[in-house]
Amino acid sequence: MSAASPVGHVLSCPTRWSDVDENGHINNARLVGYIQEGIYDLFCHHATAVRESLFPSGFIIARHEIDYLEQLHHRPEPLSVRLTVERLGRSSAHVEVNVCRTSLTFMRARTVVVARDRESGRSRNLSQSERRFLAGFMPEAEPAASLKAPAQRVPSGGGRASSPSGPRRLCRTAAG
Repeated sequence: MSAASPVGHVLSCPTRWSDVDENGHINNARLVGYIQEGIYDLFCHHATAVRESLFPSGFIIARHEIDYLEQLHHRPEPLSVRLTVERLGRSSAHVEVNVCRTSLTFMRARTVVVARDRESGRSRNLSQSERRFLAGFMPEAEPAASLKAPAQRVPSGGGRASSPSGPRRLCRTAAG
């Protein structure tokens, strides 16, 4: 189940007994799967993305940067996979993903999602409709400035765009 909210896009995602490793917690590789499920839900299943036929050739995950903050154990309560768009590039969206249960964050990731061209299999520029859609998941102060494509390409690599503020284990929202 997914929803749009003031904090971005939220996917409710159950943990599964099969996700547990020999140490008794959810395996870190499975946690990456929760990130991917959230991104897929936003880009492919969100009502607006479906209605407007956005990302017709899909997307490519170009980068994951992950901080594992707490051990996560299997429980009946689902996780909240919370996505906000931090920045839009010419062909990419930089997405922050927080995997939470109640107010506790178990993992925070920054993922670069790139629009894909069907013919070449390579990246392509985001359409204006895709930019508008993704800008709707940015913190309040930034969407209008992000609708226009950047004049030049930003080099990849290096450090983070910004470090999280506040206690690292509280589930961050777009306003947080």
